[in-house]
Amino acid sequence: MCRDKRVSIFIAYITLLSFVSKGIHAFEPEFGSTRVVFQTNYGDIEFGFYPSVAPKTVEHIFKLVRLGGYNTNHFFRVDKGFVAQVADVAGGRSAPMNEEQRAVAEKNVVGEFSEVKHVRGILSMGRHDDPDSGSSSFSMLLGDAPHLDGTYAIFGKVTKGDETLRKLEQLPTRREGIFVMPTERITIHSTYYYDTKMETCEDERSSLKRRLSAASIEIEKQRMKCFP
Repeated sequence: MCRDKRVSIFIAYITLLSFVSKGIHAFEPEFGSTRVVFQTNYGDIEFGFYPSVAPKTVEHIFKLVRLGGYNTNHFFRVDKGFVAQVADVAGGRSAPMNEEQRAVAEKNVVGEFSEVKHVRGILSMGRHDDPDSGSSSFSMLLGDAPHLDGTYAIFGKVTKGDETLRKLEQLPTRREGIFVMPTERITIHSTYYYDTKMETCEDERSSLKRRLSAASIEIEKQRMKCFP
């Protein structure tokens, strides 16, 4: 009887651990409604932000996007199965910067570390040894990197364009110190952004217009039939 009780407790404990483990790995922060698209010479990459996880980082990166800061920038690092890293705006662009772009690009953001895991598609801020030294460089994860968890600020995730990331992973590279870098420039030619809520509203408005148009035609038919 005691043995059966111990076995039951052990099974319950294992089940609880399994449940907790799955819960941790299944945790997915909620996206904001903004989507950003980087148009590269190998295809587009779209991503969304996690404003509830890293609000200051999201605000900073999105401001740079709105200012056109990432236009003509590039991915200076592509380490297959690890990261594709966007260069610092101040040093990575091929086009000159205006004063406002430079002022924002050179600002540092406080390190907003969280419990979100570094898995493929995650956006994670680059930084130096100082945890509050992130500015405008960030990585798109090309695989799971648990050693980065809790020490690099996650602020979003790729929503479309994994096929573009896979193309980047196939490009020839060279090693410079700790960095694995592409042998050719991967340029971010242009960027744009949109709001998914507005997209939904446009769809709803279009649908409503079609329904109203159909209804008006039906009403006219009935009017002509009943009141010739």
